[in-house]
Amino acid sequence: MRYYQYIQSGLKRVGVEDESGGLTDLTALDPRIGSTLDLLNVASITNTDIDSVTRAVLSSTKSETGKITVEELLAGAPIGKHGVTLLPPVDAPEVWAFGVTYMDSMRERQAESGSPDVYAKVYDADRPEAFLKSTFERLQPPFGEVGIRGDSDWNVPEPELVFVTHAGKIIGYTAGNDMSSRTIEGENPLYLPQAKVYDKSAALGPALVTPETVGDPQRLQVELIIERDGKQVFVGKANTSEMKRDCSYLINWLVRHNSIPDGTAVMTGTGTIPPPEFTLAAGDVIHITIDKIGRLTNTVVMV
Repeated sequence: MRYYQYIQSGLKRVGVEDESGGLTDLTALDPRIGSTLDLLNVASITNTDIDSVTRAVLSSTKSETGKITVEELLAGAPIGKHGVTLLPPVDAPEVWAFGVTYMDSMRERQAESGSPDVYAKVYDADRPEAFLKSTFERLQPPFGEVGIRGDSDWNVPEPELVFVTHAGKIIGYTAGNDMSSRTIEGENPLYLPQAKVYDKSAALGPALVTPETVGDPQRLQVELIIERDGKQVFVGKANTSEMKRDCSYLINWLVRHNSIPDGTAVMTGTGTIPPPEFTLAAGDVIHITIDKIGRLTNTVVMV
């Protein structure tokens, strides 16, 4: 199933997509469902999964598809004709990210760096590169703004499969945009936190999609399209099958000696990177599309 968080008529709601593309308002059916985390907590307590909890709610309550469809929800944002604003699909208290998980990523980071051997060693090592990317307060929603730093001349988006965790296990997936200041990281690998963590540097969405719907997370196409003045200026594709380390491997390393809060979102790295001659500009529109998950769209601003 696909779950969305959004604000309608001033109230936060959780919706689930039905087979016809309609959006059922779970919060209207049961006001105790105020977030996808609420569903995850119930699933944990009852030793089941979020889809089973949702099916129980739908079967025990008269369910009516809301006044909007998922198509309208995704086409009309940030403020659609029904007054709906999309939110990140999970209230992730922390967003972590893994790097150098694709060969192309390793090569590109070597090319930009004065210390290229660092990235080859990480790519071949057992221990992956991991860093804290964002907190919930910094996280940007679908159709929200993502930032490029004013002190970096080379800035790119990184389209990434994201998994969401609960009780240290993967319970769903979404799409993520890991904004990166390549000028800064290229100067010195120790500048990575400044290149990755700043205002509006991360976005998630549009939906939280459960493993039952996604199937094999290592067989998903990831597409990046960047538009400038209404024209495509970059198109790139990768597949999660190209990851050096799969999602199970990454979560195993992340929770070692590290207690992460429920709802933590984890970016898994990118295999699609614009060429060195390209850099983002304010006003660019970034579209990240992942099979079975959907499209995450954001507009670039200078921060």
